[in-house]
Amino acid sequence: MFSRPTLRGAVRLPAALLAVALGAGALTACGGGTSSGGDDAAKAGAGFPRTVKSAVGGEVKIPAKPKRVVVLDTGELDDVTMLGIKPVGAVSPHMKSEGGFPAYLKDEIGGVKDVGPLLEPNLEKIIALKPDLILSSKVRHEKVYDKLKAIAPTVFTETTGGPWKANLKVHAKALGMEKQADRRMKEYEARAKALGEAIKKKYHGKMPTASVVRFVAGPTRLYQKSSYSGVVLNDIGLARPKSQSSTDPVKTMLDVSPEQIDKADADLVFVTVADDPDKTQQKDVTSNPVWKDLPAVKKHKVFTMPDETWMSGIGIQAAEHMLADVAKSTGVPLPKG
Repeated sequence: MFSRPTLRGAVRLPAALLAVALGAGALTACGGGTSSGGDDAAKAGAGFPRTVKSAVGGEVKIPAKPKRVVVLDTGELDDVTMLGIKPVGAVSPHMKSEGGFPAYLKDEIGGVKDVGPLLEPNLEKIIALKPDLILSSKVRHEKVYDKLKAIAPTVFTETTGGPWKANLKVHAKALGMEKQADRRMKEYEARAKALGEAIKKKYHGKMPTASVVRFVAGPTRLYQKSSYSGVVLNDIGLARPKSQSSTDPVKTMLDVSPEQIDKADADLVFVTVADDPDKTQQKDVTSNPVWKDLPAVKKHKVFTMPDETWMSGIGIQAAEHMLADVAKSTGVPLPKG
């Protein structure tokens, strides 16, 4: 779903700041102060210190329950705020036409420091925030892992997008909030299943097919079962067209030209726009006779959705917004959470 980023600017870190970061990292790795017994337990919190496996760096020791968390991708931002933690620093989506942090999280991220851009996080700003945990992924920031771990314990998942549920488990373990994460996931999955049952009933026992089209700068993309949005649609139980049936975790999208947009044919077509529309092929696609001949277009079953939830959110909170969107599009009540 994502290509590996180039991190040219992120690797430039003044020597003095790096020295400070290394010193802080060494203290954190050793667990900080010298008190023992009950005092340590009170400071660390239940279940700490603990060790978490990172996709880069192996086993990472987290000496105390994190209180100052920095997240370097949108999935991590969704996860930590869902668990009731306001990070001290975060990055905004790198594919977002209006800029800034996700609007759907506006009530949870007031005062959070922007340490982006996502592809080249500002290490100086991260150091200034004095984090006690940094969360990201190998696919995003492998090249600066050593610099990040010198600042604070740093836990990476392998990639983003499709494996969002497994990623939440890693983030929750690093935060000492596994039970809360498991409970929220069960609630979300039950709601998605109930929504699917309501849709199936409305469609007389047969689930409609759903297609996901994303307009970006470059070829138009069709998103597969293995993508983030694909996993959510699968949780609902919606069928997918053959062009979007891949479960290969590496093949999460299919690029198509305006003339190939018939591959998006489905009962329901969900559309998102990631960039300035003028930089995408949206006009070429939607003015094309192939697009106009799609049954969903003729029946007014094409729905434009927020890219920040359907594509960039990559967490339970964004997924819950997707459930509401699908319920509205199919004309069924959204099951209560």
